[in-house]
Amino acid sequence: MTRVAGTGAAVLLVLGAATACSPSSDDGSSSARGDARASGGLSGTVTVFAAASLTESFTTLGERFEKANPGTGVTFSFGGSDSLAAGITSGAPADVFASASPGTMKIVSDAGDAAGTPATFVRNRLEIATLPGNPEGVSSLKDLTDAELKVVLCDREVPCGAAARTALDAGGLKLTPVSYEQDVKSALTKVGLKEADAALVYRTDVRAAGDKVEGVDFPEAAEAVNDYPITLLEDAPNAEAAEAFIAYVRSDEGQRVLADAGFLTS
Repeated sequence: MTRVAGTGAAVLLVLGAATACSPSSDDGSSSARGDARASGGLSGTVTVFAAASLTESFTTLGERFEKANPGTGVTFSFGGSDSLAAGITSGAPADVFASASPGTMKIVSDAGDAAGTPATFVRNRLEIATLPGNPEGVSSLKDLTDAELKVVLCDREVPCGAAARTALDAGGLKLTPVSYEQDVKSALTKVGLKEADAALVYRTDVRAAGDKVEGVDFPEAAEAVNDYPITLLEDAPNAEAAEAFIAYVRSDEGQRVLADAGFLTS
């Protein structure tokens, strides 16, 4: 069954278990992979570190991958791409990394932890998330600079925060948020809990939130479209199944799931 771990805490837990979970001659993992190759099938767990904005779509893809490949399981750790990259470069055992920006993927590649060249599989753009009904009448990015509004941004080191900064720069705008959040889900939650009037998040997250928030498009978002790269990791414990999962994400069916979530797939 697909399992979803928490964000930062999950990375720490995985790091703490790295030694205990390292492949050894008597843990059965090597023979399991050999049996899978011999039978032409896949088996074992695929551990995926993925950007928080992929939570809903990747959970769906994991469930469908498992159904199509009996004997496999997919476990996810979702969070800020920078935190996930730090976990990988510190030795957290994982098979796949899906990042919300080429910059955070580069951290992993430069450390020698990416197997091959990461490939972009979708893109995403920002929207303004407001309370349902948009009670403050937000209609533009400039409206967020109103000192009366409580606005939340993602942390500058997180891809959604970097994209927000690019969009604001494109509009020649400056604002001081009431808080910087560790990932896009945390920023959106502030609006859903009415602790903020608005947040700059991805449109996929606005869509996933349903009637808890309302989305407002703005033209500057076109200047801050994020590419999402994915890669097999160098020391992947289950490389064969991991490669199959990546292929599924990039397949026509996988791309349909991502497009339905609001990602740009072309």
